Amino acid sequence: MAPRHALRNAPAFLATALVSAALWIPAGASTPGGSEAAFGPLAGPAAVLDEPACTPVDRMPVSGRASPYDSVHVTLAGGIIKICYGSPALRGRTMLGGGEVPFGQLWRFGANEPTTLHTSVPLSVGGVRFPPGSVTLYAIPGADEWEIFISRSTTHWGLRITPEVRAQEIGSFRVVPEVLDEPVESMTFRFEDPGTRSAALVMEWQTTRLAIPVTVTGG
Repeated sequence: MAPRHALRNAPAFLATALVSAALWIPAGASTPGGSEAAFGPLAGPAAVLDEPACTPVDRMPVSGRASPYDSVHVTLAGGIIKICYGSPALRGRTMLGGGEVPFGQLWRFGANEPTTLHTSVPLSVGGVRFPPGSVTLYAIPGADEWEIFISRSTTHWGLRITPEVRAQEIGSFRVVPEVLDEPVESMTFRFEDPGTRSAALVMEWQTTRLAIPVTVTGG
């Protein structure tokens, strides 16, 4: 697969930071399968950036959605990492492992728009490394193991994980789910245990908990 510049879909806050030469750019392209790329710093002091804005699509008003559009962010190594996602609810249904989100099949890891992660610093998520910019996450859930995919495609509708979207994957990783004692009604992401350079990106829904390591790789 021919390399694509990971900053093509970068939000405005990142473009401003790049002008100031405060961020990092890739010295080599990422490859599928979780392989790692090398990164090199630009000269100049690190910048503290404003929190990026989520960009829900115009086709569906945000107000009144059955699956609310939500977000959470964390500051690591002077940069902002933010995840934007649709939050589906159980509403008396078995979702994970049921008819709505069957095990062993690709799922958008949320609702409506693709679940999108914005970062102003070079990052490793689950061991997959990528430069500043925006990526999407989708998954193949399972009872004993989940596989999470990271793609440069950020403009597709959540369920339309086409071959063109998959061609833009930069890697994937596997995570073992934990079982919660009590069910969680609405799917929720949050960052836990933030340190100077790392945190855990946690997803909880139904009785499933995933903890994904997130680490700043440059600086």
